[in-house]
Amino acid sequence: MTMTFDILGRVDEVTPPTLLPLAAGEVRAGFPSPADDYLERDLDLVGHLVQHPSATFYVRAKGDSMLSFGIFDGDLLIVDRALDPRPGDVLIAVVDGELTCKRLGMTNGCTALISGNSAYSPIVLDGCDVTVWGVVTHNIHAHRRGVGR
Repeated sequence: MTMTFDILGRVDEVTPPTLLPLAAGEVRAGFPSPADDYLERDLDLVGHLVQHPSATFYVRAKGDSMLSFGIFDGDLLIVDRALDPRPGDVLIAVVDGELTCKRLGMTNGCTALISGNSAYSPIVLDGCDVTVWGVVTHNIHAHRRGVGR
């Protein structure tokens, strides 16, 4: 199955931000320190995750073509149209009329869109009609079943 999308909408620049508490310190993979048990400040997730609000939109990923890059079926992707794509970036692009999500890279000396699943071949861009919709800046997925969406 290839990666497809539901376009969910643009970033809301009108509604006041929802501030959530940000715990000070870092979360360790080992035993937590009691000294880290206090709040540092409030955090607006949109303000933290979105650099260019007027050029940013959300899409929902569908499929299995980006699994090894950490993008799973149902994930929410934050896409910034204001960024110029660089090698290694994950892009949302239209290639010969089909919308796709792939990593920009090289294959056999040619610019290509690379899948994160070995079941899918790279898409060599030479001779293709390509329109980049934007660069994926963040990927959000739930770690607990039944939450999110």
